[in-house]
Amino acid sequence: MRAQLSVLQQQVVACERCPRLIQYCRQIALRKRRAYLDWEYWGRPVPSFGDPAARVLVIGLAPGAHGSNRTGRMFTGDGSGQFLYRVLHQTGFASQPTAVSRDDGLRLKDLYITAAVRCAPPGNKPSPEEFLNCRPYLERELELLRRVRVVVTLGKLAHDAYLAILRARGALPPRSGFPFAHAAVHRLPGRLPLLISSYHPSQQNTQTGRLTEAMLRKVFDLARRAVQRPPAAAGRHCGRLHLGYA
Repeated sequence: MRAQLSVLQQQVVACERCPRLIQYCRQIALRKRRAYLDWEYWGRPVPSFGDPAARVLVIGLAPGAHGSNRTGRMFTGDGSGQFLYRVLHQTGFASQPTAVSRDDGLRLKDLYITAAVRCAPPGNKPSPEEFLNCRPYLERELELLRRVRVVVTLGKLAHDAYLAILRARGALPPRSGFPFAHAAVHRLPGRLPLLISSYHPSQQNTQTGRLTEAMLRKVFDLARRAVQRPPAAAGRHCGRLHLGYA
C-alpha cells in the first residue's frame, strides 16, 4: 500500500490535466511574494501527505498559492496550515505544532491529508472541470487507504466533492442528504467511513472568528473518539451526542 501511494503521488506531481492551473502555479512560482524571494517555489501539483495506515482522512480544497504551492506539502507554509497543524498536534495527530517546509520533520500519526484539487487555483476557485480532472487521484486514495474509518472534510467544496465521488460510485443515492455544517457528524450507509464536516481553516474564517481553535479542536476530538470506538459500535451511532458531545 505504501508503495502504491508513493506511485500515485508521483503521478499527481507529474499531472498536467488542467492547463489553467499549471500555468497559474508556474506564474506564482516565478513572481513569488516579497517575503519568500529566497524560496524556490514548488510550483507543481502538490502530493498528499500522512500516515499510510491512517484511520482518519482529511480532505481540503486545494493548495494555497504561497503556501503549499511554495513548499510542496499539503497545508504547509501559510496561515491555514499554521492553524490546522497546531490543532492536529493538540489532538495527537501531528508530531509538532508547526509546518514550515516539507523537510521540517513533521509527521502525521493515524491521519492522512489530501485535497479535492492538487494545484493552486486562481482566487481559490477551481472550475467544475478541474474538480473532475483531479477526482481520480482522490478516488484512488480512497481505495488504497483501507483503514480509514473517519473522513473529515474542510469546507463545503471539499465536502461536496467527496459526496460526489460516493454518489458516482453508487454508494449513496443521487439526491441523498448529509448537508454541510461545522462539526456535523454523518453516518453514511453500509461500510462507508463516518463523515465529519468542518469549516475550512482559511484566514477568512479564522481571522473573523467564524472558526476558532476550540471549534476545530472539537472536530478532531470527535474524529479521535470515533476511531477509538470498536468498529461495530461506531457504525451503530451517529451525531454529536453519541460521540461524547451534547
